Amino acid sequence: MSAPSPAVPAVPLGTLMIQGTTSDAGKSTLVAGLCRLARRAGVRVAPFKPQNMALNSAVTADGGEIGRAQALQAIAAGIAPHTDLNPVLLKPNSDMGSQVIIHGKARMNLNARAYQSYKPIAREAVLASYGRLRAGYDTVFVEGAGSPAEINLRANDIANMGFAEAVDCPVVLVADIDRGGVFAHLIGTLACLSDSERARVKGFVINRFRGDPSLLKPGLDWLEAQTGKPVLGVVPYLHGLTLDAEDMLPGAAHTHAQAGGEALRVVVPALPHISNHTDFDALRVHPQVEFSYVRTGNAPPPADLVILPGSKNVRDDLAWLRAQGWDKALERHLRYGGRVIGICGGMQMLGRAIADPHGVEGAPGTTAGFGWLDYETELTREKALRNVTGRLVLGEGLEGAPVRGYEIHMGVTRGAALASPALRIDTIEGEADDTRGTVRVDGAQSADGQIFATYLHGLFDTPQACAALLRWAGLAAARQVDYPALREASLERLADTLAASLDLPRLYAAMG
Repeated sequence: MSAPSPAVPAVPLGTLMIQGTTSDAGKSTLVAGLCRLARRAGVRVAPFKPQNMALNSAVTADGGEIGRAQALQAIAAGIAPHTDLNPVLLKPNSDMGSQVIIHGKARMNLNARAYQSYKPIAREAVLASYGRLRAGYDTVFVEGAGSPAEINLRANDIANMGFAEAVDCPVVLVADIDRGGVFAHLIGTLACLSDSERARVKGFVINRFRGDPSLLKPGLDWLEAQTGKPVLGVVPYLHGLTLDAEDMLPGAAHTHAQAGGEALRVVVPALPHISNHTDFDALRVHPQVEFSYVRTGNAPPPADLVILPGSKNVRDDLAWLRAQGWDKALERHLRYGGRVIGICGGMQMLGRAIADPHGVEGAPGTTAGFGWLDYETELTREKALRNVTGRLVLGEGLEGAPVRGYEIHMGVTRGAALASPALRIDTIEGEADDTRGTVRVDGAQSADGQIFATYLHGLFDTPQACAALLRWAGLAAARQVDYPALREASLERLADTLAASLDLPRLYAAMG
């Protein structure tokens, strides 16, 4: 960890909320960077997001589930992720509804209108978590959700100004200049706020700036004159950051392998309800991997390895795959010797059937799977949430590569194919001492060695496991790439950039 710089002012005690003019304005990244700066200064700091809507999630040390961005911010802060960091998580499973997770546990599925009525209960969970964080940490950096200017969602708001007003905390507004219209975004957002909310905004941060800063200064002067609020910093566009995404798929659907040498072509269908696509971040930065997400309407390209990802609505996404021609493409891929990995929902798709008798993800019913592995899955009301370590079960000299990951799934899979597992589980976080040493396995493999299926997310984050799976898929000289180390280096780079580009004395003064 970098030593504290004498030029960086002391981090004050208290709370500061970062809100954005739009989704993906940079709120998550700014909070992560501020947490890292506070950690460098020796401050006990915690991130907090009252309400998150995301399909990328993580399992916490206390056995719950939070948004992936808050898990990343916890890493930045040097603390273990726990459910108080994100007390309300909404996981969309249709265009109109979401699974509602309170304090890490799935409570119910609600449509958008019903959730508005549920918000007062969710608000109690938010305020309870925030109270515990304020009691346990010196400083809390809060991340808003979407934009505070969403007028239709203002009633009973717990994600933005409703929370800030309830706990009486200051707000900094961040806007993304790279998408254009940054001054209109900031002025327009302020115009949509009430007088008390507008007074709560202590200044602006402009994010993802490219070019000559002197050309921006007239606009900054105008903005400050119009609003009476300071611009607290202009953060440059940081290329090549390796940080977990909150929810949105990367803008670039394709990454190229480094020129020269052997490369492996990896393809992932961009399912409509794709979840935990952070599983593939380690592959997207691997210098020997040519990686592609294939979106709606695009034909599956030639590949060495196809990975079926997690899904928040497995039966609907399976229907989408068939409608897009993936069933025939996968049959052809396997016929010519290609490899397939199924993760979580993708694993369930590879079996004979997926039954949802309780309507966990949609209308009750059963959908035929692809049938390449001899098992069936029944979706259940209880969600499995586990952090585990284990070892891959692979032939061809690849046996035993260590792996660390997490399970998040609502389903029990049973069948003969599970007798040929993909992983042997060594430890489960939080398990009782008297269960240690029990032989446990996960997933399945096909008899011909072409299909590997597992419930484990984070499969490629462990360098040894990633390299072993790439060799299994055909990359004979696969290198080990340490994704966690790349993420840590990115957090340090982010913190250095914020220290250089933000007016930290004025930003910290806003917390007083």
